[in-house]
Amino acid sequence: MSHQEIIKLKNKLLNGCIRFFLLFFCAGCRNRASLNNREGGIGRRQMADHGGGVGCCPPMDLFRSEPMHLVQIIIPVESAHLTASYLGDIGLIQFKDLNAEKSPFQRTYAGQIKRCGEMARKLRYFKDQMSKAGFTSSVKTEAKSDISLDDLEVKLGDLEAELIEINANSEKLQRGYNELVEYRLVLQKAGEFFKAAQISALAQHREAASDQPPEESLETPLLTDQESKNDQGKQVKLGFLAGLVPKAKAMAFERILFRATRGNVFLKQAALEEAVVDPSSGEKVEKNVFLVFFSGERAKSKILKICEAFGANRYPFAEDLSKQEQSITEVSGKISELKTTIDAGLLHRGNLLQTIGEQYEQWNLLVRREKSLYHTLNMLSIDVTKKCLVAEGWSPIYATEQIQDALERATTDSNSQVGAIFQVLHTKELPPTFFQTNKFTNSFQTIVDAYGVAKYQEANPGVYTIVTFPFLFAVMFGDWGHGICLLLATLFLIFKEKKYSTQKLGDIMEMTFGGRYVILLMSLFSIYIGLIYNEFFSVPFELFSPSAYVCRDAACSEATTIGLIKGRDTYPFGVDPAWHGSRSELPFLNSLKMKMSILIGVAQMNLGIIMSFFNALYFGNAVNIWFQFIPQMIFLNGLFGYLSLLIIVKWCTGSQADLYHIMIYMFLSPTDDLGENQLFANQKTIQLVLLLLSLIAVPWMLLPKPYILKAQHNRTHQGQSYTPLEGEDESLQVETHHDSHDHEEFEFSEVFVHQLIHTIEFVLGAVSNTASYLRLWALSLAHSELSTVFYEKVLLLAWGYNNIIILIIGIIVFIFATVGVLLVMETLSAFLHALRLHWVEFQNKFYEGDGYKFHPYSFALLGDEDE
Repeated sequence: MSHQEIIKLKNKLLNGCIRFFLLFFCAGCRNRASLNNREGGIGRRQMADHGGGVGCCPPMDLFRSEPMHLVQIIIPVESAHLTASYLGDIGLIQFKDLNAEKSPFQRTYAGQIKRCGEMARKLRYFKDQMSKAGFTSSVKTEAKSDISLDDLEVKLGDLEAELIEINANSEKLQRGYNELVEYRLVLQKAGEFFKAAQISALAQHREAASDQPPEESLETPLLTDQESKNDQGKQVKLGFLAGLVPKAKAMAFERILFRATRGNVFLKQAALEEAVVDPSSGEKVEKNVFLVFFSGERAKSKILKICEAFGANRYPFAEDLSKQEQSITEVSGKISELKTTIDAGLLHRGNLLQTIGEQYEQWNLLVRREKSLYHTLNMLSIDVTKKCLVAEGWSPIYATEQIQDALERATTDSNSQVGAIFQVLHTKELPPTFFQTNKFTNSFQTIVDAYGVAKYQEANPGVYTIVTFPFLFAVMFGDWGHGICLLLATLFLIFKEKKYSTQKLGDIMEMTFGGRYVILLMSLFSIYIGLIYNEFFSVPFELFSPSAYVCRDAACSEATTIGLIKGRDTYPFGVDPAWHGSRSELPFLNSLKMKMSILIGVAQMNLGIIMSFFNALYFGNAVNIWFQFIPQMIFLNGLFGYLSLLIIVKWCTGSQADLYHIMIYMFLSPTDDLGENQLFANQKTIQLVLLLLSLIAVPWMLLPKPYILKAQHNRTHQGQSYTPLEGEDESLQVETHHDSHDHEEFEFSEVFVHQLIHTIEFVLGAVSNTASYLRLWALSLAHSELSTVFYEKVLLLAWGYNNIIILIIGIIVFIFATVGVLLVMETLSAFLHALRLHWVEFQNKFYEGDGYKFHPYSFALLGDEDE
């Protein structure tokens, strides 16, 4: 194949790298616009309301966190409850705990929280009872309940008492019912024993009257009637006990009885056909009816103790058959009466639980709102006169009007004569980080936050993660057949979004559902990259035009390996299908993907360094621009940017130069002639200059910054050693307290060591991070080869047997292998590798991630929290 064909194919792939930088330039324009508005305190929300952004792009709400300010609110006690309620409805203020030194029991509203906790316990009890009875609470949380907290407390107490009484009575009746059922079974089975013995005795009398010797059996008396009459003085009266014993303990029960009485008992047992409900435990147990005959009170006491130890239930039993029938009739009547009573009780209990279920969600929401409200009020400090509460908290600047409107409404609705006072405090304390996300961008922001929450107003890598994360995943996963499978699964989750969002899912399913939009973009990018690779389950297709290569002549043999020549126009999109199956497929694709991985890696690392420039520009840190951004750009691009340039030049010119040789001897022998490895004029001179600049960049990063920081510290704090006077304004004390960190002694050695570590980390990381991006090539190759193995060694092999059973088995194995290995394991593997590339190789160039999240006091977030 000609070099021109390879050059044209590779040139197409450069378009993606060029488009990759467009997002960066738009971000730069937006960054300059936000810098101009930072001092004026104009939030992005307000800018959007006034007609969009400034520069080449619209406002990027995710690029920097919302501008925040620390506010103080002085609230009269009579309107505190309504004020906290209205602020919770807005959900745009994060209160600071001004009572951190107090325990929860020493705070003002500890009693109210205890009341809410007790009501929450009763509601959990109701929920447990409803779940046991099979009832579900109706979801009607939109309409607010008109009942007050005091009335709800009384109502919940009455309902709990009534439900406990119903349960106790029902349990007592059910226990009696189970005992009567067991009693009836004992009467029936034991009666059968006596009837059998009576029939046997009559048969023996008839045999004795006819002078025939009786047949020996267990029921045969040991003494004949004549012997019994001759030995009247030795006769003893036998007693008996009847009951039920668990079937699992029957053999041990019989063995212990025999040993305890030394064999002086006679035991009869009969297994019940069905399991019965045990009165003590309330569980179904398989049991045996037993009837034990004994002699003497001593034996009786032993048997009673053994029955108690084995959990055997004993029941009274009459020896007379007529009394037995009468007892069965009486017990059956009591069972029917108890059954009717129990059914009526269960109906009443069901009606009560249904009534509770209809209002459960409203009551639960009210209790949780009130508990959250009082927890918030406990964070507020109360003045000496106990007439007002003082609150401090963070809120977005754009929410100022909404907060003030809520304060005015609370004052009006509570009929308070004094309104709440709202004022902004000036502090050097770092505000929380707040990004406005939706269900699409939230999952991408979660990926960034898992590494660390952005510092206040720090450039957010989540903006770029939306594009770069699924793109890097797709480079490793590129197969448009597998991408379609992922897309179908993701569309199913999106269509079932409303259903699944209200259900409790398993851990794995919950993570998958939470990242459904990430997987959506991953599947779309996989289809796009798969079309570039021209792989559909490893099979190439001529989708856009026929292959550019044809057989040399009609008798061409082994057309997939030799004899192909350029016969048509270049394949318009992606890899020509003729490459697949050829002898040069693996070397060509390996070279292509390896160099493409280096280009993508260097581009993304450059983007990370450029983001550090915009951070330094935004925060006005000129030291970082001159002594961090510039030397880092020189070092990275002097080596690996130059390597990327060589790759592009080689693709464009079709040169046979050895890039490995060029880069190695650039360090070992920089003054030697390049010979056949020269790609352009003055290449040796350029290499010498780049190498020299890269060497200069290392001390440039290391030495000046610590000395400049020390000089700035000395100049700033010269002659400013003082302590604040007592009795100063509280807000001033707060400010000087936060500013005390700036007056700490400057440790030059610590700063220098930190800068040394940072320099070494960057220099070594430039090499290791560039090599780390080769995982894009390695995983793409592994995915392609695995897909080829499953297709050729499973599907095609089964097809070659011309047997329908083997073909079906082959298709099943292919499907399971594709789903289990390629769609699950490979997806997870590519996901984790893309995650590592973003966290380590990209974000460590500019992202500090040492901020803390904005957690507003909001009733809307109560549904997401566990009770």
